[in-house]
Amino acid sequence: NGTTTPPNNWVSVFGNSSWQYDDVRKQCYFHQFGKEQPDLNFRNPNVQEEIHNVIRFWLGKGIDGFSFNDVKFLLEATHLRDEPQVNKSQNPDSISAYSELYHDYTTTQVGMHDIVRSFRHTMDKFSSEPGRYRFMGTGANNQENVEGTMMYYGTSFIQEADFPFNLLLMNVKEVSGSSIFEMVATWMQNMPKGKWPNWVAGDPNSARIASRIGKEYVNVTNMLLLTLPGTPTTYYGEEIGMEDTPSQIATLSEKSPMQWDSSPHAGFTKGNSSWIPVNSDYPNINVDAQMTEPDSTLKMYRELSSLRANELPIHRGWMCYIWNDSNVFVYVRELDGLDQVFMMVLNFGMETITDLQALDLDLPSETIIKLSTNSSNNGNTVNTKTIKTEKGEGLILEYRTNKPIHNKETFKEKCFVAEKACYSSTFNLLYTYC
Repeated sequence: NGTTTPPNNWVSVFGNSSWQYDDVRKQCYFHQFGKEQPDLNFRNPNVQEEIHNVIRFWLGKGIDGFSFNDVKFLLEATHLRDEPQVNKSQNPDSISAYSELYHDYTTTQVGMHDIVRSFRHTMDKFSSEPGRYRFMGTGANNQENVEGTMMYYGTSFIQEADFPFNLLLMNVKEVSGSSIFEMVATWMQNMPKGKWPNWVAGDPNSARIASRIGKEYVNVTNMLLLTLPGTPTTYYGEEIGMEDTPSQIATLSEKSPMQWDSSPHAGFTKGNSSWIPVNSDYPNINVDAQMTEPDSTLKMYRELSSLRANELPIHRGWMCYIWNDSNVFVYVRELDGLDQVFMMVLNFGMETITDLQALDLDLPSETIIKLSTNSSNNGNTVNTKTIKTEKGEGLILEYRTNKPIHNKETFKEKCFVAEKACYSSTFNLLYTYC
C-alpha cells in the first residue's frame, strides 16, 4: 500500500526511526545517527577486516594513532526486539525522541569491547619501532555511567584505549568550586590504577565554554585543563574564547569557523562565503588581535602550555586536592625528589578570600604567583592565610618544601598519580623505578 513499517521501535540519536527504506534494494537499512550515515554491520567478519585494513593503511603512512568515536554504538542486538519505553504509559506510536527509550539493545552490546581490543592489537603491531608509539583514544559517550566508561581502558591483562575521552567537565550543570572538584574526583577515583587521565573542555557537539558557563570562566577553565594530570583536549577556538554562533540548527552553533583575523570571513576562507557563518564578533575576537593584547585569552593559553611543557610537577607529578567550597577549587602538583610545588587556586564562583593556613599542611606563610589570569598579579607575593580571588580568576602559586602533601597520611585518599616518576637532581632526569 506504499507505506513502510520499520522492523521495531528503535530511534536514532537525532530523533525518529533508526530505519530508512531504500527504494533500490527494497529494504530498510539501520542508522544510529542521520539517515545519511548507514551503520556498518560489525558482526560481519569481512566488515571488521576491512576496518583493520583501513587502520593498517593509515598507520603505514606514518600517522600517530586513531580516535574511535561513539564505540558503544558498534553493535546491536540480533533479536531486533523493541527497546523498553521510559514512560510505559506513552503511546508507542508517538515515540520519536532518543530520550524516550532505554537503549538496551542498541548500545554497549556483548562483543563490543572485543572489537575495540582487536583495533588495539592491530595498532600495537605498529608500535614496535623504537621510540614510536601509536596512540588510541575512544569516545565512550557514556558519561552517565563512569564505571562503564572506565572499561575502555581495558584490563591489567588486555589494553584497550590509552584513555577514553572524559566529557565530565562539559556536563557540569552548575559551575562552582565544589562542582569542579566533584568532576575531577569522580574521574580520578574511578580510573584504574596507573592509567592516564584525560580532560575535555569542549567538542563539536557541545556549547563552547563562553556560551556554556560564561565568558568570565574561559581563562580559569583553560588553567584547570592545562594543570590537571593527564592529557588536555581543547576544541578549536577555546584558546581565544570563541562563542557559539546563533543558528537555527542547534548542532551548528558551536561549529562556526575559526576566527583567525579581522579580514572577511575571519581569514578562514578567501571564498565568497563559508558553509557555516562566521560569528559576528570576529573583528574583535580573533587570533591576530590577541597576539598583541597583553591580557588576551590566547596569551594566557600559550603561557599555560609553556608552563605545562617545562615544569615537571605539572607535567608528570602527583595531584592532591586540598580544598574546595562553593567558590574555589584548590589542588597541588608535586613530584618525588623535587622540592618545587605548584598550587592552583581556581575561582569558579564569586570573589572570595581563602585561608589555607587553617588546613595544617605545613604551607609557607607566603608564596609567589607564578601565573594569574590577571597578568598584573604575576610575580606578586600572596599570604596563604588570605588568598583573594575574583570571580573567574585563577592563580598558580609556586613554593618549595621538603614535606610533600602526598606523603601525609591524612591526604592518602586525596592524592593521585598516573605514571609514577621521580626526579634525580644528581643526574637531572626522571626515572620510573622509585
